[in-house]
Amino acid sequence: MRKLLASLAITVGAVGVAHADLQADADAAAGKEKAQACAACHGQQGISPSGAFPNLAGQQASYLAKQIMDIRDGNRQVAQMAGQVDNFSDQDAWDVAVYFADMDPALGQVDADEALVERGRELYRAGDMAKGVPACAACHTPTGEGIGSAVYPALTGQHPEYTLSTLQAFAAGERANDPAAIMRNIASKMSDRDMEAVANYVLGLH
Repeated sequence: MRKLLASLAITVGAVGVAHADLQADADAAAGKEKAQACAACHGQQGISPSGAFPNLAGQQASYLAKQIMDIRDGNRQVAQMAGQVDNFSDQDAWDVAVYFADMDPALGQVDADEALVERGRELYRAGDMAKGVPACAACHTPTGEGIGSAVYPALTGQHPEYTLSTLQAFAAGERANDPAAIMRNIASKMSDRDMEAVANYVLGLH
């Protein structure tokens, strides 16, 4: 656990320096034009009508830019995104990312059994020392806003279906674009119920 938390701290410093200049030059107006096609899956206001697709509104710009570039470069495989960002430059990725980051995030309301949500709260706030699972809040903040300088995403208001599928993909090693395998290490120690619990908890976290 201590070694994992140390690697998180190192990642915060290294990634933050690398992205500072690129984000400073990003243009949300240019991003709005580039993002027109995104609305079909992610919604006009960055809030997806389907749990299969993530909400992008209010997401950390650094995280969104990285995902766009990772998908473009083949470092993250997303079948639904095939061909969508192939022609994006790094600047395009940052412009679109800042456009969505400036939107108001979704405010979700949890509709799950109390015991499940309480387990999600425990994992998010304190982790599970016995399993070696650190608190989600350490990287994603107590309010789920994420940490832009470290490229840690916001989780607040995210669809439970999408959060669950993401955790499952990390646990199975099907998604591997997390720095230092941070999320793969964590998710692999979580049960299906733990994942479901966290996914439902963050929906109403704000």
